Amino acid sequence: MNDIPIKNAATVILVRDGDEGPQVLMGQRGKSAVFMPNKFVFPGGAVDPTDAEVTLSNTAENACMERLKVQSDPTLGPSLLAAAIREMWEETGQRIGQCSDLAPEMAHTQPDNWQSFFQSGCLPDPTGLEFIFRAITPPGRPRRFDARFFLGRAELIQDDPDDFGRAQDELSHLQWIPLAKSREFDLPFITEVVLAEVQNRLNQPDADHPVPFFSHDGERSQFLKL
Repeated sequence: MNDIPIKNAATVILVRDGDEGPQVLMGQRGKSAVFMPNKFVFPGGAVDPTDAEVTLSNTAENACMERLKVQSDPTLGPSLLAAAIREMWEETGQRIGQCSDLAPEMAHTQPDNWQSFFQSGCLPDPTGLEFIFRAITPPGRPRRFDARFFLGRAELIQDDPDDFGRAQDELSHLQWIPLAKSREFDLPFITEVVLAEVQNRLNQPDADHPVPFFSHDGERSQFLKL
């Protein structure tokens, strides 16, 4: 099991205000899924090689890009941000980007798995996504990922935030969950830790937060700071 390759991955945590305080967008993985069956998770998944080829309309803030380079391939940042936007589109039908008349005209120049995003009239735009957490799946799991978690406000999306009609069925029971009630759901351990970091950042929006990094030294797991 320990020789399973570790794939780069990206996850998006969208937050909006609700009657009971902040809400986060989550969905449930299928019961037959190899990785984390039945668990409630944030939208996300593995980086695809095409994510390095797609045209992004902007880049993220400099602080985000610089922290993505720490203990990592320094050229990987744009691919991670692109993957985060693509996975959000595929799993929820929600678009993080800018509406543009140019987008459909550009669709044929984009990778196949990105063309539907452009044809919808939107350009992918990672501006406003903040890198807040990194976690590598522990040894012994059937799949392993080096996942970067990005936080953003719901205002980044170009669609009705409650309409998941264009989702591709990778997640079920998509919903905005009050942050205060999120631990009532069946969550992976690392998701619980990330939710605590989200709450910390919401409580202290002006602080200079380091990025926690859950990694492994042999069989020993550890939390570092980026």
